[in-house]
Amino acid sequence: MVQTVRSITLLSEEKIIMLEKPRTLHRIFFSIQAFADQNVWLRTNISFDDPQFRSFYVLDGPARYFEAKGKNIFQGNIWVYNMSDANLLYSATEILC
Repeated sequence: MVQTVRSITLLSEEKIIMLEKPRTLHRIFFSIQAFADQNVWLRTNISFDDPQFRSFYVLDGPARYFEAKGKNIFQGNIWVYNMSDANLLYSATEILC
């Protein structure tokens, strides 16, 4: 088993691949968390292998955390897009088996 942890600050309107597609192992868990002051209204889009963000999951307002686990979870690149007016700190964790 391998655990990967990544933290990054994204500027407003910036997007990045937060977790890259596993090459040899299989992803069994991942989570993404946005950190900001509780008074800051944040909006983050999470996309699964779609850098154009045509289909995405939204962290909005008080929702600041997303996680998936199990043997049939998504295995591709996971993109994060900071749609907020503020710069935000993100942390991602994945477990590969």
